[in-house]
Amino acid sequence: MTRNLFLLRHAKSSWDEPDLADHDRPLAKRGRKAGELLRAFFKTRDIRPDLVLVSSARRAQETFEALQFRDAPHKTLPALYHAAPEAILDIIRAAPEKAERVLVIGHNPGLQDFALLFCANRGDELARRMADSFPTGGFAQFEADRPWALLEMGCGKLTGFVTPRELKG
Repeated sequence: MTRNLFLLRHAKSSWDEPDLADHDRPLAKRGRKAGELLRAFFKTRDIRPDLVLVSSARRAQETFEALQFRDAPHKTLPALYHAAPEAILDIIRAAPEKAERVLVIGHNPGLQDFALLFCANRGDELARRMADSFPTGGFAQFEADRPWALLEMGCGKLTGFVTPRELKG
């Protein structure tokens, strides 16, 4: 059975309140717009996760809310806040097997580092674009041909990568 792993870096956050703790920063206006663009993209591509794993940071939570996956089970995971690649892999390995499509909403640098290590097709154009930049609102799609619990670095085939800038058209 093919598993689909979706990685989404939270949308652009606001720096309007410099004294606000990093964890508590909300989305900026540009981030809210990116959320709308991503929601439309997911709808047109029929991307519907069976499970969403979301960092506890406010900007990640607001990104999830913007996507409006109201029916998808989701978990807020403090461990995703600035998680290292191996921690992200461990979190995904713990996903229930009944979930065929899992979306992770997290942060750089860990999310991009994980995506690059997980990617089996690092030499193709799509992977090079992802390696060059995984901006806020960046979205990567992977396929894996094994259960979540057996995932390892280098086993995911990158099948899509898009940024909010590309969605503006």
